Amino acid sequence: MARPQTLLQPRKTPVQARSAHTVEAIHTACIQVLLDGGMERLSTTRVAARAGVSVGSLYQYYPNKQSLLAAVLQKHLLNVVEAVEASCLRAKGQPVAVMAASLVQAFIAAKFAAPDVSRALYAVASEVRGEAVVARLTQRSQLALCDMLATAADRHFGDLAPISFVLSTAVVGPVQALLASSAAEPVIERVREHLVAMVLAYLRQMGSEVVARRAPR
Repeated sequence: MARPQTLLQPRKTPVQARSAHTVEAIHTACIQVLLDGGMERLSTTRVAARAGVSVGSLYQYYPNKQSLLAAVLQKHLLNVVEAVEASCLRAKGQPVAVMAASLVQAFIAAKFAAPDVSRALYAVASEVRGEAVVARLTQRSQLALCDMLATAADRHFGDLAPISFVLSTAVVGPVQALLASSAAEPVIERVREHLVAMVLAYLRQMGSEVVARRAPR
C-alpha cells in the first residue's frame, strides 16, 4: 500500500517547454474547477476537460486529485515566498522602516494578486497535508528575513531566529482574515498601514540603535 506522502507526489516533473505548458494548463484548470464547484465537484476528469487534455495526459503527471492539489498549493505558496525573498533582497542595507514597509507590502500584494485563488487554496490545504509544504517555505521566508535584518542600517539585532519567526507569522493571520472576509481595498490599505506600524515597532523594540561614528577631526 502506498504511503500517504507518496500519493501526494507528482509522477514526473516537466522538463520540456511543451510539458511545462501542459502542466500550467492543468494547474489553471484545477483552480478554475475548484472555484466553480469547490472540493465536492473537483475531479481529475473535470480538470482534464477544462485544460483541454486527456485524463491519461493528466495522469502522466499526477496520480490523483490530491497530488494535483498539492502541486497547485505548493506553486501558489512558492510565488508568495519568492515575493517575500525579493522584497528582503531589495531592502538590504536600509533602515528598519523601509524593511517593514517592504515586507508587508510584498506579502499583501502576493496574496491579493489573485484573492479568490488564495481563499480557495487556504480551504484545501488541510486536504492535502499542506502543513509540510507551508513549514518548508516558511523557513525559506525566515532565512530571507534573517539575511535582510542582519544588514539593517539603523538597528543591530542579536538572535534573529525568533525575530524572523515572529515576523513571518504575525502578518499571516490578519491577511488571511482579510481574504476570508473579501475585504474592500480601503480596508486592506488601512490594515496594511497598521501591520507596517506593528512590524516597525517590534523591530525597533527588539534591536539596539546603531550610533553613527563621528569622523575624526
